[in-house]
Amino acid sequence: MAKVRYPREGLEVEVPVGATLLEASDAAGAPHGDHCGRVCGCSTCHVYVLAGAALLSPMERDEDSLLGGAIDRKASSRLGCQAVIEAEGEVVVEITDESFETYLDEHEEDAERALALRGLV
Repeated sequence: MAKVRYPREGLEVEVPVGATLLEASDAAGAPHGDHCGRVCGCSTCHVYVLAGAALLSPMERDEDSLLGGAIDRKASSRLGCQAVIEAEGEVVVEITDESFETYLDEHEEDAERALALRGLV
């Protein structure tokens, strides 16, 4: 098992090796957007990997290309749908504002909880 922490939202979850960061977000109840349906067709599941990047699958060309159009790309940027946890340990993730806004647009029924996780209500 691997632990994924979301310090901004105060969440953490344990997931099996082989899970993506987006699957970990689902399990944690983290407000992580994914407009394209998890097929590496957009950049709305963009996250920053603050720690544990070595535990993740390498970035492939399609992911790198899509991140080229992401808002505020950094060296630690990954797409949650493409970053697969390959080893046990701890990964620390920050969901980008772009992804958070996408989550709010896609999950109006959960907006109050998501906003509260970020201290915005």
